[in-house]
Amino acid sequence: MTKRTSTEKKQMSVSDQGATVWLTGLPSAGKTTIAYALAERLRAEGHRVEVLDGDEIRTFLSAGLGFSRADRQVNVERIGFVAELLAGNGVKALVPVIAPFADSREAVRKRHAAEGTTYLEVHVATPVEVCSERDVKGLYAQQAAGEISGLTGVDDPYEAPESPDLRIESHTQTVRESASALHALLTERGLA
Repeated sequence: MTKRTSTEKKQMSVSDQGATVWLTGLPSAGKTTIAYALAERLRAEGHRVEVLDGDEIRTFLSAGLGFSRADRQVNVERIGFVAELLAGNGVKALVPVIAPFADSREAVRKRHAAEGTTYLEVHVATPVEVCSERDVKGLYAQQAAGEISGLTGVDDPYEAPESPDLRIESHTQTVRESASALHALLTERGLA
């Protein structure tokens, strides 16, 4: 892929402008559900959109990586690279990935800045108690039963963003409302 120049990016219509929207939060916070709801809306408006789902990335791009801090860093950097490549070529890359460490997310932000590509960080700030009740993948139950360890936000750290571009409290609003709040941010930034 040939990257678009900054002049070409300025001349693009809103629907052709790429950006990475990184949705960070605890497991079962609602990141992926919100990303897919937003993707559907953006596609209906004529945007090119890809959702880089964390589970799919671990299966196909980061197979073999564990959950140590170093492996998580590599995983986030790989996802950040792919997201920037897509965003730099006019795709809205929606990335619902935990990325538990602030320095990993900051490295992705810096990579985007160096390439002149828009990067937005969204914190899906759902309390661990709510995530545990949702327990979409059964991880909280497995951790409570002693079957797994290293669950982000329970017995492994999660460093919440201090000043994200948007904070969504998915436990207090519907998926549609959460996706609309994110769409409003994109509109405010001239991306939707």
